[in-house]
Amino acid sequence: MMNRSILTVVMIGLLVWSCADTAQAAADREKLLKDPGVYGSFAVFKIDGDWWRLDKTTRGSAAAEVKAIFQKHADTVTADTYLLRGLSEKADFFVRVHSMEMLNNQNFLVDLMGTTFGKYIQNTDTFNGITKMANYVPAFPDVLKEAMKTPPDPGPKSYVIVVPIRKDAEWWITAQDGRGTMMKEHADATVTYLKTVKRKLYHSSGLDDLDFITYFETAKLDDFNNLVIGLQRVNENHHNKQFGSPTLLGTIHSLDDILEIFSR
Repeated sequence: MMNRSILTVVMIGLLVWSCADTAQAAADREKLLKDPGVYGSFAVFKIDGDWWRLDKTTRGSAAAEVKAIFQKHADTVTADTYLLRGLSEKADFFVRVHSMEMLNNQNFLVDLMGTTFGKYIQNTDTFNGITKMANYVPAFPDVLKEAMKTPPDPGPKSYVIVVPIRKDAEWWITAQDGRGTMMKEHADATVTYLKTVKRKLYHSSGLDDLDFITYFETAKLDDFNNLVIGLQRVNENHHNKQFGSPTLLGTIHSLDDILEIFSR
């Protein structure tokens, strides 16, 4: 009886430890997606025509190999997948990778491109950046700062849009106050859409040929369209040397969904 009781205690302890470990893994993902100082990489891929000539069994085996790579790097990166096929003639999907070290992003992507599936995909674009604390928001009026805390509406957001941005030289030599005034006007134009368009900003100067990567999720593409039109009317837009080129428009899918689509 005593041995059985001891075994029960041990099993409960292992279960609690396992649940705590799983919770920690989930917390790490949340941390990587919310905290400043996190490196983000967007790797965009086009699938070679020869992939579709492979038999279904071979494609299925290759997909399983890809899944194993995601699992292998799960301790160091969080990777999300997005479908571009059908909405872009230039690429079929992209992967957004986050970690505390850019080297981790690189190692993950090198391993992904080294798989059987990787031999049939072309890396058409890669954007690299880092998340930071807001530069201009602290100087905004309290009313605007409070408005910008508006959380996005709950529920799934089917669409993803990624817009790379490069500023002109005049932007960077403009004093902080001058840039702050323009960014206040920029922020004012976004308030209407904070509930329906979720956004995230990455800083890329020195890490890429870009200055910023803007990432959006929404269930309402019409709101996103109107948001961009509004932003094109503010003074800050005059300093956008590059806006898009490429603009990525796709849908949000789990890894399993992506692999199922490409292994049919």
